[in-house]
Amino acid sequence: MTTENTPLRGRVCLVAGATRGAGRAIAVQLGTAGATVYVTGRTTRDRISEVGRATETIEETAELVTAAGGEGIAVPTDHLEPGQVRALVERIDQDHGRLDVLVNDVWGGEHLLVATFGRKTWDIDLADGLRMLELGVRTHLVTAHAALPLLARHPGGLVVEVTDGTTAYNGTHYRENLFYDLAKNAPIRIAFGLARELADAGGTAVSVSPGWLRSEQMLAHFGVTEENWRDATEQLPDFAVSESPVYVGRAVAALAADPGRARWNGRSLDSGQLAREYGFTDADGSRPDSWGFMAAKEADPDTRPEDYR
Repeated sequence: MTTENTPLRGRVCLVAGATRGAGRAIAVQLGTAGATVYVTGRTTRDRISEVGRATETIEETAELVTAAGGEGIAVPTDHLEPGQVRALVERIDQDHGRLDVLVNDVWGGEHLLVATFGRKTWDIDLADGLRMLELGVRTHLVTAHAALPLLARHPGGLVVEVTDGTTAYNGTHYRENLFYDLAKNAPIRIAFGLARELADAGGTAVSVSPGWLRSEQMLAHFGVTEENWRDATEQLPDFAVSESPVYVGRAVAALAADPGRARWNGRSLDSGQLAREYGFTDADGSRPDSWGFMAAKEADPDTRPEDYR
């Protein structure tokens, strides 16, 4: 492969929370671009996390990264445990002496969201609500605290905070319940703050949101696969604007390969926006714009999802 096809050859990346969904796809697309990618999570071939899905593991993610042309390295890590995260970063430092890209995609709280969707704060089990904040906020802070000294050692580092929703959308919409709303707005502010702190080191920090993601869990919810996902539109027509995880994976890989990415520093971005900027498509050749569709539909209920892909 040429350097043009593998613009991230020689770069070292950490995708925290790469067991499945967006994190797995981001890791694979970074590998496609030639990067060495450390992938972390709690579900391995020997142990299952509280998410309860044994069908995806970090070992499998690492193998997919390597098969795509990069080097995938699986490191079981609970990002709520500072000691484990510090050990992970020390290993990266010992192996390579640098970290070029940190993708903070840790979540694993969908099982909590289902039970609390649309409920009042005082009707939600407090332990479940606080667990969402631990999984979606504390993990990101623990990881950033441990990894950023290594990332800032060399100019040009990139931090991507993966979340659900953009500043434009989340700023005017209440996200399901208070705990989830906080968990998904916090990464946007983390990226905003880190953008200021990394500027002196020539680093860039952004938040990136996929649109309506056809993750493994979402496909299972509708009882479909990636091959026949359109069957789910019979239950919910708006699902026609959904996107595969490949889309946000390509978005992050494009950012990582862009020498001028500092222009995005501190910004809240989404996969459809970045697809228009960098010219990539989803796996099926389409270019979904979930957030654009939702905004348009609020203004005109007859807006068709097919017009936004």
